[in-house]
Order: sequence, then C-alpha cells, then structure tokens
Amino acid sequence: MEKRNDFQPVLLGSDINVYGMARSFHEAYGLASVAVGKGILGPCTASKIVKVEVVEPDLENDEVFVRTLRDYAKKWQNTGKKLLLVPCGDNYIKLLVRNQDKLRDLYRFECIEEDLLMRLSIKESFYEVCTEHGFSFPKTTTCSYEEHEHIQLPFDFPVIIKPSNSVAYWNCSFPHKKKVFVAQTKEEFDAILKAIYSSSYKDHLILQEYIPGDDSNMRVMNCYCGRDKKVKLIALGNALLEEHSPEGIGSYAAIINGYDEKLNQQMKGFLEGIGYVGFANFDMKFDSRDGTYKLFEMNLRQGRSSFYVTAAGGNLAKWLVEDVLDHKEMGCTVIKDRVLWTIIPTKIIFEYVRSESAKAEAQALLKAGKVCHSYYYQGDRSFKRWVNYRKNQFHYFEKYKRYFNNKALRD
Repeated sequence: MEKRNDFQPVLLGSDINVYGMARSFHEAYGLASVAVGKGILGPCTASKIVKVEVVEPDLENDEVFVRTLRDYAKKWQNTGKKLLLVPCGDNYIKLLVRNQDKLRDLYRFECIEEDLLMRLSIKESFYEVCTEHGFSFPKTTTCSYEEHEHIQLPFDFPVIIKPSNSVAYWNCSFPHKKKVFVAQTKEEFDAILKAIYSSSYKDHLILQEYIPGDDSNMRVMNCYCGRDKKVKLIALGNALLEEHSPEGIGSYAAIINGYDEKLNQQMKGFLEGIGYVGFANFDMKFDSRDGTYKLFEMNLRQGRSSFYVTAAGGNLAKWLVEDVLDHKEMGCTVIKDRVLWTIIPTKIIFEYVRSESAKAEAQALLKAGKVCHSYYYQGDRSFKRWVNYRKNQFHYFEKYKRYFNNKALRD
C-alpha cells in the first residue's frame, strides 16, 4: 500500500460498483472515499471506506447535477486536496460528459466528448462502430414504438429483447419488468413488446438472435485508456454465472480471469481507433458455432463486476490516479493472474454452473485461497456490515431458486 493524502476520491453512485472502486482506493492508498448519489444502497451502508455524503434524488437533472457537485466541492476548498471524480453508472457518465466544462475547475477527471458518447451509448450506432472495426455481434434489428405491433423479424426464435436507451428504461415501470427478456415464441414476443410500450418507455428496442450456450460462455472485458488515448489496462473475465433476478439479468455474479491475446489486440485497436478515454467495459459471448466472440454492448465506465480486475492485481484506482493525477507515462498492462471473483455464495456456483471444467477451475482456485468477494472486505468489518452481508448472501439462494433461467414475462 502506498499511503497518500493529497487527493480525495469522489464517487458517483452507491451500488456494488461504487463499493468496488472505494475498496480499490482503500487497498491502494489507505484512503476512504466519499460518494454522491440519488440514494444509499446496501453495499455502501455502514461502511468505513466509503460514505455517501450527499443524497440528491433529482441528481439526473443536468442543472441539479452541476449545482450539487459544485456546492459539495466547497467543503474541500481549503484542504489542499485534489478532488478525483469517478462516475460509476451509465447515467452519471452521461451527465459528466454533458457538463464536463462546468466542473473541470473543481474536479480532476478525464472523459470523452459528447459526440463520441452518443455514438457509443445508443446501441444502434454502437453496432455501426463495431462493424467499422471488425467486431462480430449477434444478428440485430431494432423496433420502434410506432412499428412494434407489425415488426417482422429477420431471424428465428429465441429472441433477446432489450432497451436501446438504458437510462430511460431504468426509469420506466410495468408488471414483470426485467432488465433483459428472452422470447421463445411469437406469442411471448408480442406480449413482451406490448408490456414495455405500455409503460413510459417509448424509445427503440434492440432485438437480437440468441447465441446458444449458458452463462459460462459469457465474457467480460474491462479496459482503461489514458489521457493520451492509448490503452493502459486490459483484463478479460470468463463468467461462471450471471445474476438471474429481474433487475440483475446480464450482471455477472461470479468470474474467473481469462486471457486471449487476439481479443486483447482487437480491443486495443478498437479503443485507440475511436480515440477513447477512461474506463470501458464490454459484454460478449463466445459463439461455439463459428468460434468467435459476439459483442453485446459497451459500457462507458468500469463494469459492475470490475473488482475482479483489482482482485487479480490490476487495481483500478492506481491506473486512474497515475494517469489523471500523476500524469505518469504508462505502457499497456494485460492482467493474466487467475482469481475466482464472486458476489454470491460459492455453494450457488457449484449448484448452478453447468460447465464441469469451469466448476473444476473454481474449486481449484478456492482450495488455493485465490477467491475474492467484493462485498466482504477485512478492511471494512463491523457487526452491522456482517449482518447485512449475511442477509445479502442468504437472499441469493432465494433469488436463484425463484428466477434461474426465467427471462420471460412472468415472475
């Protein structure tokens, strides 16, 4: 640990991603982070390493966002500390990009420009960028509110249904809502579209062919690109299990670090080709039919599961600090160490993972002590956090029993 006290991490949000970043800062520099968010979620409750100091329910309003952060910065103006601003959610990165010129005098951060954000955050244009750079992705079409009752699909069922505008979808509500749906039949497909468009969500939907294979075919990659628009960090993860609750579908629950040199070089070329800056997180699936990775989406931030990178020796906070604050010259580091990262009880991994080889590797890492749970941290222990942790883990048994492989329009 390198003890530092010349800066203060200010994290935007309060979910498990925020806690993972706070833990990274604490492990690297012995620093406790502060957070600004719309509320206080479980991972950041009763913590010694991160405190949600500002709760503003209307934080997604641009004017409120700027005013809140500028007002909060006044607390630190006589401390001599640099404020390192770290967005940890899709809505927060968009807010920061749109309002970056109004905050640069008070906070230290780097981010892309708004035109690139728009190309990458709307899935239709993102797939156009993928095509330009040679990435494969599932056969894909879109559906608008106006045409959803008459849409003709250019591929067979099953079909994945997900929002093009994730922020607008997050703010809508309807019965049996899920983060992602899979329709097995035309009847299911029609019912899902009707349910979604009966809500306040009126933006496009992304419709994709289903790539065969269970959760262990999923891959996640986290990268960091410096101020010079060069890739500084690459870390591939092989998923064991995803979450299966309605709000968690598509989020990773257990990962073992992986390595693929061809994919590393392709991703490096992609990010440097578009002039990207900051953290980037990619979701993809290995398609055994043609031996390629099919890219699903790119998140313009570190992923919710990104602590798997820190756990394997690639502390995310260090790359951010050394680039944004210290302006160090850095080459490209590829994380190769293998660790079992999880947010669920290991018993669930061995009960629900289908791949025997994946379970065998998880068992070997567990025996070797190479396992990390984001939520459980020796440096942040207290009776209340222990109780919350046990409750959190217990509920996962209920969730998997109730929701495993349920991506239809039902509870």
